[in-house]
Amino acid sequence: MKKIHVGFLLSYDYEKLKMSIPLVYENSDRIFIAQDINNLTWSGNEFKVDDSFFQWLSELDTENKIEIYKDNFYVPELTAIQNDTRERHMLSLKMGIGNWLIQIDSDEYVLNFDDFVKDLRKYNHFLDNPKKTPIQISGFHIDIYKYLEDGILYVKDTCKVLLATNYPNYKLARQTRERVIYVDTYVLHESLARTEQELQIKLNNWGHNHELNSTFLEKWRRANSKNYKEIKDVFYLTGKQWSTLGFIKGNNIHDFTNRINELDITQLDKNFIFKKNIGQWFKYTFTKPKKQKLEFEEYFKD
Repeated sequence: MKKIHVGFLLSYDYEKLKMSIPLVYENSDRIFIAQDINNLTWSGNEFKVDDSFFQWLSELDTENKIEIYKDNFYVPELTAIQNDTRERHMLSLKMGIGNWLIQIDSDEYVLNFDDFVKDLRKYNHFLDNPKKTPIQISGFHIDIYKYLEDGILYVKDTCKVLLATNYPNYKLARQTRERVIYVDTYVLHESLARTEQELQIKLNNWGHNHELNSTFLEKWRRANSKNYKEIKDVFYLTGKQWSTLGFIKGNNIHDFTNRINELDITQLDKNFIFKKNIGQWFKYTFTKPKKQKLEFEEYFKD
């Protein structure tokens, strides 16, 4: 118990796991990869996984940490987001309550995962009675918006990403609506940074396809290194989470990572983190959160 257990979901963009898994391998106790037994997405579309991926996984797993967890994660009577939430819950139960349950999407790359684990360990007492004291641990997304021939567009506004919990009573995707503790961890998120064909596959299969903003794709197609300052409110749903874009030279995720200190984004200083955590402590200590239907926009709220 009280181990660092990391879960990933294997689906149509499984190749991105070759970037995300190695970043956490050394500092994880166990890694679980959830794969639908029929290779179906949350929308019921079939995907294929090349055998070479599992060969790569076997070569990576020198310490026998990785387990493939196969189950039926597609229920046709459920919506895509309901299947999303259901799979994450089933995966966390497999990972074992009493451990830190970290879920990372295939296109999320946790920077300095060793420091994130050190932060988690400060809150190990929340693992003694998880059901009584449920919490979530959040880092911050740096969203990569689009790869261009002459550089990379990114979102200047960082937003929370719910990485870990002690008790997986998920309400929507990774959101439990319990107290959030923020830590100064950045997570690179390739999000919309794909070819248009890859992006269409994502939009047709991910859990949030029913909430899409009808204007976002036109903005994404139009954005380039010359006009990006003029394009505002580029979030793929309603809301103002992604208000402005930034630009940096580079061709791929590795170039972006190497130049991360040059980005014009929210800086995660101690005062910023302290204020957010005080707000969460006050909210869940002295007020009782309203029990109401969770809308997708709430997933991103601070």
